[in-house]
Amino acid sequence: MKHILWILLFLLLLSSCTVDQTVEEKREEAPSSVYEDKERIYLAGGCFWGTEAYFKKIPGILHTEVGYINGNTEETSYYSLSKTDHAEAVQVIYDKNVISLAEVLLHYHRTIDPISVNQQGNDRGRQYRTGIYYEKDEDLSVIERVNELIQKDYTEPLAVEVEKMKNYSKAEEEHQDYLEKNPGGYCHVDLTTADEPLFSTENYTKPSDEELRQLLSPESYNITQNDGTEPPFSHEYDKLDEPGIYVDIVTGEPLFLSTDKYDAGCGWPSFTKPIVAKGLQYKQDDSHGMSRTEVRSKIGDSHLGHVFPDGPEDKGGMRYCINGASLRFVPLEKMDEEGYGELKVLLEP
Repeated sequence: MKHILWILLFLLLLSSCTVDQTVEEKREEAPSSVYEDKERIYLAGGCFWGTEAYFKKIPGILHTEVGYINGNTEETSYYSLSKTDHAEAVQVIYDKNVISLAEVLLHYHRTIDPISVNQQGNDRGRQYRTGIYYEKDEDLSVIERVNELIQKDYTEPLAVEVEKMKNYSKAEEEHQDYLEKNPGGYCHVDLTTADEPLFSTENYTKPSDEELRQLLSPESYNITQNDGTEPPFSHEYDKLDEPGIYVDIVTGEPLFLSTDKYDAGCGWPSFTKPIVAKGLQYKQDDSHGMSRTEVRSKIGDSHLGHVFPDGPEDKGGMRYCINGASLRFVPLEKMDEEGYGELKVLLEP
């Protein structure tokens, strides 16, 4: 009798997770013209054509616009920059429930040489200086943390200007979406890097099946390799509330932050978003008579769970319902020694 009751409870909880929308469909419900409640940052990375084209490829970026910023006058034009001291910049509007400011800035640093003064690629002059310009004072601490992380890779000081945004002027229409209009146009930014993992993946490899059977518990093996599901309310991670990150138990690749974890009451560890916007892969799952979106790790191809559009609305409305046995928790105090120290910049408030 207890066995039958557990099965009924399991099916009831599972059915509550049924969706007929993908992650992308859920996030595209709002009109693209509505940005009042979204975050924005202004990034100067040399010629603004390439910077804009790069960010248009990143999930969570809602809108881009090229313009001129932090000069000596309110208005300027492309041919007046040497007089007004504005920098070419891109206004980046992003959904913080999909991508964090820290992640945006890490992408930005991919597009520039941060120690080059007034030069990026073949472009030279003050208008091509690098800079991060913010509207909200609380963004400054995030900018400083990211810059401190980047500085560790250089002996010379970063030449990235950090200032409160002022005197922003939208650029002429001919410069908006320039590389879309002119595919053969000059670009100093390698746009292919936008499709590459944000953090190095060389340390994360999938062991052989024989090794996995020895390394994993029977439950973890069944879940990650055979698309299994653990009983609800059975794993300690469901109620775990400590700072740190959750990684794939198979490969160690980072998956979720503790700051994005919440108690959904469904019996499985739940998160509002992955650690980085492109950190997971998604597949349609029509098993058990339901239509769901399966979540898998990218490197290990481990089955993790499913994602549903019934999460907290103020956090983006998504619920990543994940099997605890597919994860390994790394506490904040052990992230450095286990090789995840660079990810702390995403975890800290």
